[in-house]
Amino acid sequence: MRTWIKTFGFLLGACILFAACIGDEMEEGTVNLQSGDRVPAFSVVMDDGRKVTSECLLGNPAVVVFFHTGCPDCRKELAVLQRIYDEFGAVVQMVCISREEGEEDIARYWEEHRFTLPYSAQDDRSVYHLFAKSGIPRVYIVDKSGMICYVFTDNPLADYEDLAEAVAAVL
Repeated sequence: MRTWIKTFGFLLGACILFAACIGDEMEEGTVNLQSGDRVPAFSVVMDDGRKVTSECLLGNPAVVVFFHTGCPDCRKELAVLQRIYDEFGAVVQMVCISREEGEEDIARYWEEHRFTLPYSAQDDRSVYHLFAKSGIPRVYIVDKSGMICYVFTDNPLADYEDLAEAVAAVL
């Protein structure tokens, strides 16, 4: 009986983690933002209390990231993004936005991994759906004019060299 309970608990936990990475089905007529698209109008409050809007991104290159700490691919990408932030954070705005994950869970994960990436906890998918309908992680490299120049997803995950090259290209 105990083995069955442990197995069920493990399978339930695995399903929850897997579900964190699965996006909504694409609605007919919708597309995910791509290179060449403009950043949509949005507004989020960051973990330090700053308000970041699409207008704030104008004039400086930016990296806009959508993630969930329960997603294994996001966990891998967040570690790479921390390296990008360490190297380019002084010259590029980094905006990490959760997809339907609260402040408490993110703060705990950030503390455990000693992340310093600025983030905005979002309890729903409203900001995420301005950019995409499915899939995380999503990384958008945005130029000074608010144009999306590069989009990285989980297919395949971007490595440090890919992201560093894309960020350097928009500087």
